[in-house]
Amino acid sequence: QVQLVESGGGLVQPGGSLRLSCAASGSIYSINAMGWYRQAPGKERELVATIPSDGTSNYSDSVKGRFTISRDNAKNTVYLQMSSLKPEDTAVYYCNAQVRRRYHTPYLSYWGQGTQVTVSS
Repeated sequence: QVQLVESGGGLVQPGGSLRLSCAASGSIYSINAMGWYRQAPGKERELVATIPSDGTSNYSDSVKGRFTISRDNAKNTVYLQMSSLKPEDTAVYYCNAQVRRRYHTPYLSYWGQGTQVTVSS
């Protein structure tokens, strides 16, 4: 099995910063794209940012210039550095990874349990 464990959420004032981490563990042969999504109360889950195993990261327009996604392939870990946070960034943030568990098998999508980020004064 594959587990994704997020950490780093919490309460922060507007304009503040937080760093989220997500570590993948278990039966992993390789990981393709990793990413962060978020879901606010009453809204659908939306893309925040993704990063391929190599190449250019992708950001939603609402976070571009404020958030930075990065990854450490040796640790199977993805990070999300969030700056200039706004109340509208309040949501549960979910980590996602496209994981191949054995050679020559398809990549499957795995999700973390989510971590709450609240931006409020």
